[in-house]
Amino acid sequence: MTIRSLAASASTIALCLIGAPGAGIAGETARNLAAPLAVAEAQRTAPNFAGISNWFNSAPLNIANLRGKVVLVDFWTYGCVNCVNTLPHVTQLYAKYRDRGLVVVGIHTPEFPFERSASNVQAALKRHGISYPVAQDNDSQTWNAYRNQYWPAQYIIDQSGKIVFQHDGEGQYEEMDRTIARLLNASS
Repeated sequence: MTIRSLAASASTIALCLIGAPGAGIAGETARNLAAPLAVAEAQRTAPNFAGISNWFNSAPLNIANLRGKVVLVDFWTYGCVNCVNTLPHVTQLYAKYRDRGLVVVGIHTPEFPFERSASNVQAALKRHGISYPVAQDNDSQTWNAYRNQYWPAQYIIDQSGKIVFQHDGEGQYEEMDRTIARLLNASS
C-alpha cells in the first residue's frame, strides 16, 4: 500500500468516524431516513401534565381524562414577547371552538425567577383575557415531558391522545385553525 492510498484510507475512515455526510446516495438516504422520524415524533402519545404547582381557571386536568377531545397545549411565559404575541390567536381559537370540544391548556413555564410567582401569573391571565385552563409548570416537568425547547410552542392532540401538530414560535395560526377544525369535524 502506498503512502497516498494509506492517507486516502485514513481520511475515509476518519470521515466515517466523525459522521460527516457522504456525497450522492448516502446523503439522499440520510435525508430520506430523517423524514419518517420527524413524522413519528409528531405522532407520539401526549404526555400527562406533571409537576404542576398551580392550576388557574380549572381544577387539575389529566391528559388521559381529555381523551375524546381535541386539546391544544400552549407552552408560554408572560415575560416572553413572542408568547404574548401568540396569546390573542390562542384565545381566539378557544373562543371559536370550545363549544365544539376544543380544550386549550396553557402551560406557563417560567424563564426568569419573577415569572414563578402565582400572583404574577394570575395578573397576566387577567391582563390578556385568558379564561382557559393554565397550569403553572415552575419546575419544567411538563415542559420536559413534552421534550419542549422553545417559548412559545403549541401542540395539538387528537381525540385518541396523539400529538398530531407541533409548532414553535409565532405564526402558523391558519394551519392550527385548519388542524383543529379537521379534527373536530372528524368526530362530528
